[in-house]
Amino acid sequence: MLKENCRGGFTLIELLIVMAIIGILAAIAIPMYKSQVARARLMEVTNGMSYIATALVDYRKEANAWPNCGSTSEIQTSLGLAVSALDRIESASVDPATGTISVTVTNIDSIVNGGTITLVPSTATDGSVAWSWSGTLPPQYIPKR
Repeated sequence: MLKENCRGGFTLIELLIVMAIIGILAAIAIPMYKSQVARARLMEVTNGMSYIATALVDYRKEANAWPNCGSTSEIQTSLGLAVSALDRIESASVDPATGTISVTVTNIDSIVNGGTITLVPSTATDGSVAWSWSGTLPPQYIPKR
């Protein structure tokens, strides 16, 4: 009777190849995951800014001028929005001359912390307001619409 040599396992080379593949996938996936987490956290900021924009349009229709809100407490007093309750917004202001909303972000990621997002209004002849995003954040983190 012949005795067969049956070893059930992986060779060292096979294990090294699998580890290399996992390392390559991790090198690609981790930065993408980090970027998506930062974008998701920025949604809290952009949603807060959208509420400010809606309140500004209502204020402008009533007073025919932009409010003078140089801080988050003035935004709460003038527009009734508690922006200071959002922990990802460090500071917020509204320019009374142009109606531009400017927000400094914090508690998101080192890539965007301390940067600003601005929401700039443009008023049409019929009184409607269109908003455009800009700011000092890297372009991939600034909303498109």
